[in-house]
Amino acid sequence: MEGLIQPRGILSLPAKPIGARTLLLPPSPALKQRLFTRNLPPLSISSNGHTKFPSFQQNPLRISISHKERNRGFICKAEAAAAAAGEGDSVTPNIFGVEVTTLKKIIPLGLMFFCILFNYTILRDTKDVLVVTAKGSSAEIIPFLKTWVNLPMAIGFMLLYTKLSNVLSKKALFYTVIIPFIVYFGAFGFVMYPLSNMIHPEALADKLLATLGPRFMGPLAILRIWSFCLFYVMAELWGSVVVSVLFWGFANQITTVDEAKKFYPLFGLGANVALIFSGRTVKYFSNMRKNLGPGVDGWAVSLKAMMSIVVGMGLAICFLYWWVNRYVPLPTRSKKKKVKPQMGMMESLKFLVSSPYIRDLATLVVAYGISINLVEVTWKSKLKAQFPSPNEYSAFMGDFSTCTGIATFTMMLLSQYVFNKYGWGVAAKITPTVLLLTGVAFFSLILFGGPFAPLVAKLGMTPLLAAVYVGALQNIFSKSAKYSLFDPCKEMAYIPLDEDTKVKGKAAIDVVCNPLGKSGGALIQQFMILTFGSLASSTPYLGVILLGIVTAWLAAAKSLEGQFNTLMSEEELEKEMERAASLKIPVVSSEEAASGESTSQLPETSSPTSI
Repeated sequence: MEGLIQPRGILSLPAKPIGARTLLLPPSPALKQRLFTRNLPPLSISSNGHTKFPSFQQNPLRISISHKERNRGFICKAEAAAAAAGEGDSVTPNIFGVEVTTLKKIIPLGLMFFCILFNYTILRDTKDVLVVTAKGSSAEIIPFLKTWVNLPMAIGFMLLYTKLSNVLSKKALFYTVIIPFIVYFGAFGFVMYPLSNMIHPEALADKLLATLGPRFMGPLAILRIWSFCLFYVMAELWGSVVVSVLFWGFANQITTVDEAKKFYPLFGLGANVALIFSGRTVKYFSNMRKNLGPGVDGWAVSLKAMMSIVVGMGLAICFLYWWVNRYVPLPTRSKKKKVKPQMGMMESLKFLVSSPYIRDLATLVVAYGISINLVEVTWKSKLKAQFPSPNEYSAFMGDFSTCTGIATFTMMLLSQYVFNKYGWGVAAKITPTVLLLTGVAFFSLILFGGPFAPLVAKLGMTPLLAAVYVGALQNIFSKSAKYSLFDPCKEMAYIPLDEDTKVKGKAAIDVVCNPLGKSGGALIQQFMILTFGSLASSTPYLGVILLGIVTAWLAAAKSLEGQFNTLMSEEELEKEMERAASLKIPVVSSEEAASGESTSQLPETSSPTSI
């Protein structure tokens, strides 16, 4: 007996199929629209073994579709077309493939970053000029200044910043932090430096120096030129607070992850462009003394001009921050917060010792911090001997900053080729190799200047000037290699680790290794100065220490390379196994395959063509 389910007025199908049709055409788009946009009633099913659903047989009597149903189909297609047109109209306008809303964030952020780093280069070069070339001071003050003044003030500032962040809004916190910097640098150039002879206790410092001896000249110089030391600390804080905390915190607040992936690398290139331009600016204002009359303090004039630029750039930063908050919509964020592991000092040390991989990575970080510090301070002491005038010292530092920017920009462009061509291991060894070769050349010129004198004389230089140039090249290439290769290698080393080791290892290195690397070199130099009386007397021992540290650095890099490659190979193998497991390939016999083919041909003989 044949059962028939009657449709509700849309389709009327016969109970039995017509003869077999070999031609099978796909359903038309109009039929798909009507079938999937509204609920259709059940279709007729015959009892001859052939199912009529989901294919439809051509009806010689033609399928009856009322005018009402046809109009509904047209309405569905019209609504779909209107929706598509509406979506096209709502597309956000873009320029060069970038949405205008994104450009309204990225361009001001890029300008802010340029201004911040432009100021930082001027402040960094100026702080060294002030504390190294000041009367009664030298480069020996820097290790004591970093350890006993800079570090405590940085800790105090971060505690104050944490408390302010709990009571102030983000906008108020930004202005509260950056405006005192702007006011201080303006006041230093126009008020504090002109009055430095009156506010510095030079008589007291001379009395203490006569009592304690010349080996305490570095610590006593902090008291002697306290306002210059305060400028040094404020300049250092500008780099850590305004760049790391304020700018990157604001950038992460207003950008999405996709925007960050696309534009954050460009900020790194823009940073080196700012370095180049600010270096030329320092060089220009440092040479102003040549056009001034006799009796005029050329460095005071240059300092006022550079601090005026710093204040102007600071006000531009505030304006850009206000404009972005005023006219740019902020992206929506998830309210769920990630829980970051809080590791204390002892827990971090235990974790560092327990993992060979993390221990090697920590060695890289600490070795860089110590070695660059050992060479840099020694180089600055020779730089003062060659350029005792503040204007000459500052002009040289301007050229140094420009060359550093050019070298880093070039190395960043080449770093991708190095990683692709030679791999992680070679890239990780470039920085210590460069530092070792240039460090050996630098200390050789200092310790064995006599034998090299005839050779460098042919080049029109003295051994001291040659040491200054070699030390400058050492700093330029070491820093450019650090920014373009060492930092990416360090971050890439975390990738193959499991999540627990990755998070805890990074926390341990941030807590222990970064401060140890920065202060380790300063502590070594303080011990040498207090033991041997001066930095020059301890130079041979510093050279030996540098050689040992860089050798340990290279050994750790080689060990880490093997572990890194092993973990990456294991990770690739696991991915291949997971990929193979996800592919389910059925194994069938030839008889089953033949029967499958005959079965697959059956609907073709019984299925009708589309309407």
